[in-house]
Amino acid sequence: MRPPIHLLRLALIGLAAFGDAAVVTADPATCAGRVHALKPGDTLSLEGGTYKGPLNLTGLKGAANAWITIQGPADGSAMFLADPRNNTVDLTDCRYIAVKNLTLDGRGTVAAFGVCAKGGNASVSHDILIEGLTIKNYDGGQQITAISTKCTAWNWTIRGNRILSAGTGLYLGNSDGESPFINGVIEGNLVQAPIGYCMQIKHQNARPAHPAMPTGPSRTIIRHNVFIKSDRPSPDGNRPNVLLGGFPDVGPGSTDLYEVYGNVFAHNGGEPLLQASGRFTIHDNIFLDAPKNAAISCVKHMAKDLKLAHIYNNTVVSAAVGIQVGAPAESMAVVANLIFAGSPLTGTIKNQQANECGSIAEAGKYLVDATAELGKLNAYPKAGKANGPAYSLAAMVGETACDLDFNGEGKGAFQHRGAYAGSGTNPGWKLAAELKPKPESTAGGKRGKRPIGRK
Repeated sequence: MRPPIHLLRLALIGLAAFGDAAVVTADPATCAGRVHALKPGDTLSLEGGTYKGPLNLTGLKGAANAWITIQGPADGSAMFLADPRNNTVDLTDCRYIAVKNLTLDGRGTVAAFGVCAKGGNASVSHDILIEGLTIKNYDGGQQITAISTKCTAWNWTIRGNRILSAGTGLYLGNSDGESPFINGVIEGNLVQAPIGYCMQIKHQNARPAHPAMPTGPSRTIIRHNVFIKSDRPSPDGNRPNVLLGGFPDVGPGSTDLYEVYGNVFAHNGGEPLLQASGRFTIHDNIFLDAPKNAAISCVKHMAKDLKLAHIYNNTVVSAAVGIQVGAPAESMAVVANLIFAGSPLTGTIKNQQANECGSIAEAGKYLVDATAELGKLNAYPKAGKANGPAYSLAAMVGETACDLDFNGEGKGAFQHRGAYAGSGTNPGWKLAAELKPKPESTAGGKRGKRPIGRK
């Protein structure tokens, strides 16, 4: 029996789409000439070597079922040197593009960014994967950024990158609230020693209308990253390790959510480790060393109120303030955190339960090693410590990985306090200034709604 004619036509279209896909090789001499000959489904495989001049991908478009991939060797030996006249990797007006395994050396540039998509609200770059890059020395000024979006951007995945010594690590969105960053995944990155932010996602005004842009509830997921500040001077003002701005007040995006879990936030001499406004969940993170400010600061920022703030199962070691709430939230829950700080909880905090708090000096009674220094701290509880009566996370059901701890282990009977659902010997990763391995969960995990459009 013959298949229907419309199925035959679809099959022929599919063969046409994939049949011409190719793996193209290039070296420093041939790279620029081959980039814009790439078609949907193609892979540009770069040889090791030193590449001078930018990797300009402007206008390059794959397809939803046929991404274009530009990648170097797994060892990062394809190195692009910054050109001060151009951003090193330009993703303006791009879609369905993966950039993998490159090294970008800014050489102290005072003008060029590492990876950038620009163009404001009139431009769109969506479904982008940035994976396995080493981006270093983009630090000629505090405004020089390793990864930046200055256009309407959605479905970006930024994964497994090392960002070392930047002016700002990641700056997603624009300072005026335009050019929104929507439905992103930032996971498994190391951002170390920036002058300003490790990462800022800007507040958002009413969103521009673009075909195919997500309009329903979306989630930007920030997980398993290591965000480390140093004591480098910040000429343009001290900055938190991470700042999350609020979503639009009404219309598309007004019910979006940041989900922040499984991360390490380490050291800030003058600002909070994490500052957030709008709608967010913060759970199962490690916060370390904020001697003059809060580990977690929940405040109204750029006219964006607190709307949803769920903060649970975090461990805070050595902070002036553990969790600071500077404005009331419409929905708030602060549950089962383990906090060692000068003032563990401050502000108007609704729905507190099962938090275990102590002074900075008392951390050693509970933790295997309470040394407030990344690489020495072992924030796993001592045997029999940081446990108590069961608590409820009923309000968090549906939030991604709400039932998994920092190591990706199940939370069992929900009796532990802090980021680890165990005590005694830590079976997981040792905290360090390096990429955090992706946890291999032993539990099912309430994953929430899957982010769309991921490669």
